[in-house]
Amino acid sequence: MKLSLLLWLTSVLPQPVADQACLATTVYLEARSQSSIGQQAVAEVALRRRERGPQGTSVCDVVSAPHQFAVSTTPHNFDIDNMDAYAKAWQVASYAIANWKLPIDERTVLVPHADHFATVSTSPRWMHSRAITTIGAHRFYAVD
Repeated sequence: MKLSLLLWLTSVLPQPVADQACLATTVYLEARSQSSIGQQAVAEVALRRRERGPQGTSVCDVVSAPHQFAVSTTPHNFDIDNMDAYAKAWQVASYAIANWKLPIDERTVLVPHADHFATVSTSPRWMHSRAITTIGAHRFYAVD
């Protein structure tokens, strides 16, 4: 399936389903080769940003904000061709959204305060911010 088709679908689906599709697509693009914990941490960052609000009120707004997540930087003709990995990302997104609906003190939090992440092989300009932890190939940061 082409990324462009998936993104178009999120524009016509009801909001809860669109948000899960956007989050699953983000997890797939950013962390499909990572462990479930690493994928959940990526989802947590996106949900934390949505909760804080400056990039939008929906998951789709947040993950499609320019240059923030792979959804906005991956060519739209990219093939999402590993359906097993996408199914796993869908399950991770479902769990993450359900977890994030819980009261703050009842949530399972993997990367407290993290609002950014980057692969350990890169050096983003904001990396001087407080690194929280490294999970797999990603380092998580509290920038804002």
